[in-house]
Amino acid sequence: MASISELLQTLADGGVISFPTDTVPALATLPAQGEQIFNLKQRQPDKPLILLGAAWENFAPYVAGTATERQQWEAIARQYWPGPLTLVLPATDQVPTTMNPQNPGTIGIRIPNQAFALALLRHSQPLATTSANRSGQPPLTRFGDIQATFPTVAVPSAVDFPPEQAWGTGQPSTVAQWTGAGWQILRQGSIFLPG
Repeated sequence: MASISELLQTLADGGVISFPTDTVPALATLPAQGEQIFNLKQRQPDKPLILLGAAWENFAPYVAGTATERQQWEAIARQYWPGPLTLVLPATDQVPTTMNPQNPGTIGIRIPNQAFALALLRHSQPLATTSANRSGQPPLTRFGDIQATFPTVAVPSAVDFPPEQAWGTGQPSTVAQWTGAGWQILRQGSIFLPG
């Protein structure tokens, strides 16, 4: 059970951590270490990881687009973030291929509406993340279950996050991919984008 500083140290050492978000708790690591999450979850490479960050500006190195496109994307981000909306955008070569092995040309990004997550992400910068569960299983919402399933993953302090309490809404984010002309909804969550 770890503090923010201990979770940051685990990341720096190349490890995997878990923390709460507004939707479901995340498994996370530094972007270059994304392969660890695939291995832990026994996840297929056709299911990419997403970057969680604390501010729109933090994603700039990872997102490729024209000035006009960036303005459109930022407008949507300002409207719905922090919150349960993942934007899938064209990726720069700064995104490690381990984030999206089968389609390295795109990257999903999101700012979660959760105070602990935002505090952590302000220090860590964007992290490679996914829901905390074995692939094909429902998301785990309790840190006790996460620790039992993934014993090597560092979880937040039990004082702040009791192991048996559920965290987040339990509903994954809406996922919207930029097509060049608008948004294609890949997964519908609680946020509905205008057509």
